[in-house]
Amino acid sequence: MDDAIFIARLDAQIIETPSWAFGNTGTRFKTFAAPGAARSVWEKIEDAAEVHRMTGIAPRVALHIPWDKVDDAATLGRFAAECGIAIGAINPNLFQDEDYRLGSLTHPDARIRDKALAHLHDCVAIMQQTGARDLSLWFADGTNYAGQDDIRARRRRLRAGLQACADILPDDARMLIEYKFFEPAFYYTDLADWGAALLHAQALGPQAQVLVDLGHHAQGANIESIVAILLDEGKLGGFHFNARRYADDDLIVGSTNPLELFLIYAELVAAADDPATEACARGVSYMIDQSFNIEAKIEGMIMSILNCQEAYAKALLIDRAGLAAAQAEGDALGAHRILLDAFRTDVRPRLAAWRRGHNLPEDPLRAHREGDYLRAIKRDRGVIATGGGYGD
Repeated sequence: MDDAIFIARLDAQIIETPSWAFGNTGTRFKTFAAPGAARSVWEKIEDAAEVHRMTGIAPRVALHIPWDKVDDAATLGRFAAECGIAIGAINPNLFQDEDYRLGSLTHPDARIRDKALAHLHDCVAIMQQTGARDLSLWFADGTNYAGQDDIRARRRRLRAGLQACADILPDDARMLIEYKFFEPAFYYTDLADWGAALLHAQALGPQAQVLVDLGHHAQGANIESIVAILLDEGKLGGFHFNARRYADDDLIVGSTNPLELFLIYAELVAAADDPATEACARGVSYMIDQSFNIEAKIEGMIMSILNCQEAYAKALLIDRAGLAAAQAEGDALGAHRILLDAFRTDVRPRLAAWRRGHNLPEDPLRAHREGDYLRAIKRDRGVIATGGGYGD
């Protein structure tokens, strides 16, 4: 790829950070408090801005409601702008209220379904006040026992609730439907896979698309093929990047299977250059979704961002003409080798040069570790005593 085009494509890369990754979060077993971890949404935004200052490609921060709810969302949006970033996706919380024990939009009680829908309405209002474009939806809805509820009835309730939410979306907004094949429901999950999410998105119209979380698949799932199909259907709307060893472990993206991350980006780059899929590919939103437990919060986020940038840069270097020729000739190993040649390319010198050209630190992680910001938050925020569990 021509250097000018390569740099232009790197310039266009944007990855959102999630507010919830900057506070103390953990597992079901323990939350380890980190020195300097954010104590409020205001500090989460400040930390997200530090990640952007170090990397140059993280100009938006996603919010989780009600974790990040404030009295005046517009003021929060202005504060983010003053920090040099913008508000990204709004993520409703439909899984931590006692009323959602048996589901939210799929609950058998209409009163609970109405409560869940009212929360979605509140989140759409926050989108309008902050300038956010995406409503990112993940549901813990499901059942634990056979016969507990009517599966078809639950699907219809979910469709009705999603439709009611879609009806109030601003014209320039999107609904991103996430899926997860198990947990916390262990018999049936209402949105268990990409097919279920896709069917709802197709029925709801052009503003509804599918969100892929890398940790939400069965072991051995070919995620890049899912990405390719959703792109071809014009329904890939977003990513939650992380990594898994066994299930939804929320590890640093690219830490367990860097080849998979590269192959996903390979599909995205190819789709962006294909007139049939270009519009969908260029509209995809990218976000990190990780719960840093033993890692330093900002450091973990910087490392995740850099891993995504490196995988993307390698995907840009694939010899597309050579690959197409090998595929047309049925040369399986020749085509495979072309992909591996790009994957094995050391792009770090080119990325360091890109950073120099943008007045960014060549080593963002080291710059953060040695910078004034980290020293200041450790001094001023201290260590917060926490309990156990996600979100504490």
